[in-house]
Amino acid sequence: MKLLKTSVLNGIAFLIKIAAMFVLNKILAVYVGPTGYAAISQFQNFTQMIITFAGTAINTGVVKYTSEYYEDENKQRELWQTAGSIVVICSFLLMMLIILFQKPIIMYLFHSAEYQIILVWFSIFLIFFSFNALLLAILNGKEDITKLVIVNIFGSIFSLIITSLLAMKFGLKGALIALSIYQSLNLVVTVMLCYRTDWFKFKYLFGKINKEIAQKLSVFAAMALVSVFFGNIAQIWLRKIIISEFGMNYAGYWDAMTKLSDGYLMLVGSILSIYYIPKLSQLHKYTEIKEEVNYGYKWILPIAIITCLTIFILKEWIVHLLFTDQFLPMLQLLAWQLIGDIIKIGSWIVSFMMLSKAMTKIFISTEVFFALSIIPLTVLFIEFWGFKGIAIAFAANYLFYWIVCSYLAFEKLKEV
Repeated sequence: MKLLKTSVLNGIAFLIKIAAMFVLNKILAVYVGPTGYAAISQFQNFTQMIITFAGTAINTGVVKYTSEYYEDENKQRELWQTAGSIVVICSFLLMMLIILFQKPIIMYLFHSAEYQIILVWFSIFLIFFSFNALLLAILNGKEDITKLVIVNIFGSIFSLIITSLLAMKFGLKGALIALSIYQSLNLVVTVMLCYRTDWFKFKYLFGKINKEIAQKLSVFAAMALVSVFFGNIAQIWLRKIIISEFGMNYAGYWDAMTKLSDGYLMLVGSILSIYYIPKLSQLHKYTEIKEEVNYGYKWILPIAIITCLTIFILKEWIVHLLFTDQFLPMLQLLAWQLIGDIIKIGSWIVSFMMLSKAMTKIFISTEVFFALSIIPLTVLFIEFWGFKGIAIAFAANYLFYWIVCSYLAFEKLKEV
């Protein structure tokens, strides 16, 4: 599998996803406004943490070892049975906890019990989302890019239809319910695509937990849990700082800016997760790994720079297209946000290499430190540059992260 082929196939899914996002962003901008964006992002930060604890934290390990055990079907099945059982147990326990503590959770998130039913919907559909994510990880490890693209396309369509209808009918509450359930509906499509493959049988996906494999997966789980937990906690703290300093609307502008970035960053992220982890898992020599990382820089960074320049040139048109005039203040963040995004993409190439090589200590320590360092940087930069300081802090933090990770990761590789 070549990076170019992966890029083209993912590009197809990305174009459909970005088109769906254009329409959905416009609908949400009209029906929920800047304050609604802040509320949606608050809920997404919570759900991302829960979904990771529900079992998706092990999926990077599932990708790695499915690829690594490509010549040993029995070993692959032991891996999938262990992973599937972990997902079921974790998802069920979290479902019970969320239902039991739904009121204090929703009060913490929104300071209102109005949206309590959302947590019930989310907890019920959690296991379906987690199992779907596991199947996608297996497809990724088997390098079945075509099926991955098809599932991603259907996911974009489900997201657009369900979220649009519920947001238009019920406003913010409808949008939050849609975000709780739509990804789980992808499971139907994923199972239909996998059903006729040689490897897919339900008995291969559930069974006795292999302690050795579980221990290997726990390394990846620890890295993912740390990254997602501290990353989302930092986002929640930053949102509270922005609300305190500038008000709820400005939190919405910042979240809209973040969503705009996520729109084009998800293409790069999907290419790296689908291509780099399986590819780097098969490489063991320092020179081969370094060459592969440099190859990623050569292809991905120039595309990122061109994309960001295009967005900057068309910035006002993009805001009018994706949002409304209410969101124009977000342009104060744009220049430094785009610079930070380019730096972030460069750092991703190194961090994905650390994931593929299970550099647990380095990954966890850098993720925790730089997830938390953004908080004091933001507070400091706001004092100097006001609202724009949020984006400047973002760019500076990722620059430090890239430099530190590159040094530590390649020094570690030299020891192997």
